Amino acid sequence: METFYPPSGFHRHDHDACIEAVMEAVEARIAARKLRMTPVRRRVLEMLLESHRAMGAYDVLARLKEEGLGYQPPIAYRALDFLVRHGFAHRIEKLNAFVACARPDCADPAFLICRSCAAVSEADAPAGLDRTARLEGFAVERAIVEAEGLCPACRREGT
Repeated sequence: METFYPPSGFHRHDHDACIEAVMEAVEARIAARKLRMTPVRRRVLEMLLESHRAMGAYDVLARLKEEGLGYQPPIAYRALDFLVRHGFAHRIEKLNAFVACARPDCADPAFLICRSCAAVSEADAPAGLDRTARLEGFAVERAIVEAEGLCPACRREGT
């Protein structure tokens, strides 16, 4: 079966199909791993999938509060921790925020972050890092690649 990767968050695409594809992949992983997707965890993932922008934990908490799903910070942090721990979301260090995982089969993602509109696109990490590490005898356990620049829309607008 061919792996489906949604298009870049920087380009016009069928966002509903993008969300559906990611949710199907998450549901399959949840079932295979016998994990529990609570209503709050599901809603937080849906929020992260609504746009290709990172959300801070307090933004997530505010939305949960509006929807009557909780108002205490641990509720948002626990849901985000679960999603990140199981690879359904990522923490963007530069923004101190979270994005849904757009490429569930990608072991080492890299993130392209627009400094103007805060859109985030997920890509495969550069192969050069892994190759260099192997040549040095270094075992990479975790790498976070975050590239900051301007997305195509912001470049066109000249921001």
